[in-house]
Amino acid sequence: MSGKPELQKVSEETMRFMRGKYRLDEVPGKYYDIDCLKFRQGKKTVLSINIHEDHYDFQIIFGKAEREKFEARRGEFPPAIQALYDEAHTYHDGKWMLIRVDNLDMLETVKQMIMIKKKPNRKPFPKEQAVYADCGHRCDLCVHYTGGTVSDEFREELKERINRVYNPPGANVDEGHWGKDMELCNGCRHGGISGKHDCEQKKCASAKGLDKCVHCGEYPCDNATAGWPPKIEPKHILADDVTWAILPYVDGQYGN
Repeated sequence: MSGKPELQKVSEETMRFMRGKYRLDEVPGKYYDIDCLKFRQGKKTVLSINIHEDHYDFQIIFGKAEREKFEARRGEFPPAIQALYDEAHTYHDGKWMLIRVDNLDMLETVKQMIMIKKKPNRKPFPKEQAVYADCGHRCDLCVHYTGGTVSDEFREELKERINRVYNPPGANVDEGHWGKDMELCNGCRHGGISGKHDCEQKKCASAKGLDKCVHCGEYPCDNATAGWPPKIEPKHILADDVTWAILPYVDGQYGN
């Protein structure tokens, strides 16, 4: 994938939008010989993204009901999208559209088309009992956190989900960062890791004379973000693994 800054922003914003609005499986595939990422609910594909070096092609299929919704709102869309819609072939299962996306303006337009295709179905975690870390993440959704009412059984389930997302295929769930030697944390205001020391993020903030990562001019950064920056890639991730292993660890993604 090209290193073009705006294309990287398109990639990140696409994943923030899809994961924040929808609870869907992410499934790798091929469009002829092109890698693609499909967002699915069961066997139904909501969106398929073909991954090119200098752009993305978003494939959306509008059935009869979606076409009626689009046509009622078509004046809200730019002429190029209206023309693409009119020129797209309609098959037995709907109108197939392949939309080139290489900038944020086009992505904002395509987001509206995705929401015509499917109404957002993501239900946010309740905020009433939320506990926030100084890095901006929610402690109460974190596998490390010892506070609250997280049971040992649920923590084991979280470990398995996190290993499926972050560790290479075949990795043992009892190995590495999330395994038997996983460090537990009492929270930033209660002694940090094992109640004895700060995490690396907190140490970085302190070295800069700051009390919180979120007060840093460089925030969010790779050091303060536990999960990788979201990007479009052909990787299989279950909808529930997105919920529990990705969203709580991505800055500003979910529940903040």
